[in-house]
Parts: sequence; structure tokens; C-alpha cells
Amino acid sequence: MTPNPPTPTAMTPTAMMPSPLDRTAVLYATMPSPVGELLVVGVEADDAPGGVALTALSMTRQRSAVAPAAHWRRAPERFVDVVRQIEAYFAGEARMFDLTLHSQGSTFRQRVWRALEAIPYGETISYRELAGRVGAGPRDARAIGSAVGANPLLLVRPCHRVIGADGSLRGFAAGLDRKEFLLRHEGALAPTLDLTPKPRTPASDPVRLDAGGRG
Repeated sequence: MTPNPPTPTAMTPTAMMPSPLDRTAVLYATMPSPVGELLVVGVEADDAPGGVALTALSMTRQRSAVAPAAHWRRAPERFVDVVRQIEAYFAGEARMFDLTLHSQGSTFRQRVWRALEAIPYGETISYRELAGRVGAGPRDARAIGSAVGANPLLLVRPCHRVIGADGSLRGFAAGLDRKEFLLRHEGALAPTLDLTPKPRTPASDPVRLDAGGRG
């Protein structure tokens, strides 16, 4: 059943390209979606669909969202394939994206982001589980939360699939209403699940791994 969208206001990227952004070739476009307008940003890449590698995907009302800079060029014709895949996702016709991603970040953040990309459609994991998947320990809790929060590619790098250890929704820069919508759309949440964050106790969740999460 398709969930009601919030009030307006296993995905597999084909590549990770760590080279610096070319200020003369940053392209962007906007598109409507059930969670509000999306801003997609990319750089020219000959081996990518449409010749564009995605660098950012953000939503309105998102904390720390990117905004078009003066040197960026609006080029919706270069994002036709990106838009088609996102529309197919929201229509329930696709569960994976075949996109080229261009992400800059430390080695640790890249490792966390790859772990996010490996979370299958329709599933969720806790921040603690995410830490285990990248070989991090309790001392790395803040770094895990920071890496998730620094994810510039919402939706296509599914940080919305990371939830609290008690099953509640936590830490999504575009709003918990959108996080809930995306997880219900993917069938990852039961209709009767209590989504209210529970008070943390040492016994239930000794390690805080969702601090400052954007994704």
C-alpha cells in the first residue's frame, strides 16, 4: 500500500569518483517528488549516464542543504536519466539506482557511505550495526554519526534506512516525516510501529551512534 506523502513545503551506484569538483562544470536541476522538490547536482563525467556524476541530492527544508552557486549551470537535459530513475523509485517500479556518484570525503566517511549503499531496499539497520559493519567501536560513535550526517546524497545513498537501536526514527536532516514516508514506501515499517523516540538507557543503547545524523 502506498503511504500518504508528508505535507509538501539495495541501491547500487556504479562508481565513486574522489577527484576535486571542477568549478566550471557543476550542473544542477530540480524535480518534483512525493516528498517535495528535489535538487540534484552533478559534475560532467563522460562514463556516466547522461554524462553526469551525482554530487548531491537534497530536499527542501533540509538542514545544511546545498544551494545553487553562481557558477553552477542549470541543465535539466543532463539529468533525464537521473529523474527517470527517481520517478520509477517513487512509482514503486524500481528498488535500485544505477547511477554514478561523485563523493568527496575522508577514507573513514567513504567506508561508512559504502556501508549505507549496501543496505537493501525494504530493510533497516541500527547505528550500532552500521558501526560494526565498518569495523568501528564505541570510541568511533561520534565519527559514525558525523559520517552519516555528512552524506550529501539523500535517497540514492539510503541513510534513511538507519534507525535507532530501539526501532525509533532518528536523525534525518530533511525531517522525520520524510524518513517515515520513505521507509513506509519501501515496506520497511509496520503500520502499527511506534515511531516515537524512546528515552535512552545504558541497558538499551549504551552507545550513541546517531548524533547529528543528516541521513
